[in-house]
Amino acid sequence: MALPAVNSLADCADFFKSVEPLLPQLKALPFQVLDNITDLDALKSIYLSTSPLVSGFAFSLALAPIFLIVSEINRNYSQVDRLWSLLPTIHVANFTLWAHLSGLPTQLIDNVFAFSCLWSIRLTFNYWRRGGYSIGSEDYRWEVIKNYVHPVIFFLFNVTFISTIQSVLLFLVATPAYVLLLSSSLAGQGMTLPDVIFSRVLIGLVVLEWFADQQQWNYQNAKHTYLRTGVMPPNSPYTRADFDRGFNTHGLWSISRHPNFVAEQSIWVLLYQWGCFHTQTVYNWSGLGALFYLMLFQGSTWLTELLTAGKYDEYPVYQEQVGRFVPRLSVLWSGGYTPPTKEEKNKKGN
Repeated sequence: MALPAVNSLADCADFFKSVEPLLPQLKALPFQVLDNITDLDALKSIYLSTSPLVSGFAFSLALAPIFLIVSEINRNYSQVDRLWSLLPTIHVANFTLWAHLSGLPTQLIDNVFAFSCLWSIRLTFNYWRRGGYSIGSEDYRWEVIKNYVHPVIFFLFNVTFISTIQSVLLFLVATPAYVLLLSSSLAGQGMTLPDVIFSRVLIGLVVLEWFADQQQWNYQNAKHTYLRTGVMPPNSPYTRADFDRGFNTHGLWSISRHPNFVAEQSIWVLLYQWGCFHTQTVYNWSGLGALFYLMLFQGSTWLTELLTAGKYDEYPVYQEQVGRFVPRLSVLWSGGYTPPTKEEKNKKGN
């Protein structure tokens, strides 16, 4: 059976009813593919007779050794980062394609796929525009960690976390789409008003993330122009003090130290909540992806800020006033971050 036998919406979110019965497929899938590797018709039949949850998970595991080998050969450990903006959408695309080929109701999963494509387009554009910046861990962070641990320990870290766990994580954040696929197939209905609201809020979060990244891009471009030429860019909304500070405190960055990360984390938490709403459950197994995503951002952001605070003198002051993710009421009430005056800086220096 490609899909598990479920009798209620709650069953669609029950791990022991919607996932566990599919585990034998995972064990048999590699042998089936290898035995029919040159037969396209047979491969299509295997694809349709296998749950998209199983094939997606198997794909995430198959990528891990590729990431590992490439990273060890070229000593660049950001191989997962390079596909960060694509992999969740590839997994959602797998659910969507399978549903279409299997003749299931697809309006709901089509909307999830459309939102995910917008997310990927925005993130991919931002990645290439910044010459390799990723929403996940950047290469310099891996280099920092590498400098503090034994080569054998770092290799094991690459095998387990960088190459494997991150690949699986990007599959897990997409699993609420499977819950939605299963529940919509059982209910046999298309988009309801709550579904429309969920999908539009997700798109709104993508737009919010785009605004935050654009504001950072504008500031960094202007700062580097100023540092290179010593001349203030024409019609710049920034002052020399803003550039001398070294980091952006304008716009959304005046009320949150990482507004783009706020939107990014909210996106996958909301997708998970959409699945909970659709299955009438308070929580379910597909929340593991969102949970691990939040944990990854906590660790990654902590390391980033540790390095930033060591680079810019005023950053600790910024940290004291502005929340890491969630804006503080005091900052909202005052209209954003207030840089220290020259007198305050001099007093601190003395």
